[in-house]
Amino acid sequence: MKRRVELFLIILLPILGLVFLGGKIMHLTKRPEQKITASSSKKVVQKSEEEIKKEQVAYLKEHEQEIVDYVKSQNPKIESVQIDWSDVRWSDGGFLFPDYSIEVYGTVNHIEDSGWSASMPINDDDSIDLKKISIFNDITIGEEILE
Repeated sequence: MKRRVELFLIILLPILGLVFLGGKIMHLTKRPEQKITASSSKKVVQKSEEEIKKEQVAYLKEHEQEIVDYVKSQNPKIESVQIDWSDVRWSDGGFLFPDYSIEVYGTVNHIEDSGWSASMPINDDDSIDLKKISIFNDITIGEEILE
């Protein structure tokens, strides 16, 4: 009986340690609901998450050509790129990749059933790093990967 308890503890303690450590990591990487974005000598101005997201989308729209050029550079068969501004998503990357990013989606060559998705990291100050843009799903037309 004593041996069973010892074996149970040997197995259980590392698992509990990993759960505790994972929880601490998630807590440390969790972003607050509101961020301080500007301050003056008299008052601190806070922006809501919604305001920050609107500003980030506006920034991407201002730099739309950079995104279009990047997607076009992925394949010589791409003549035009369309961005679906109604489908912009934010990601915390999950447990394995805790980077925050913004993701945009669209089509190519005005083909309705084509698709692509690009991801750009969000810096700690909520700015977007367009220099690190990446395609995170294959560019497709229908069910076929554009090669």
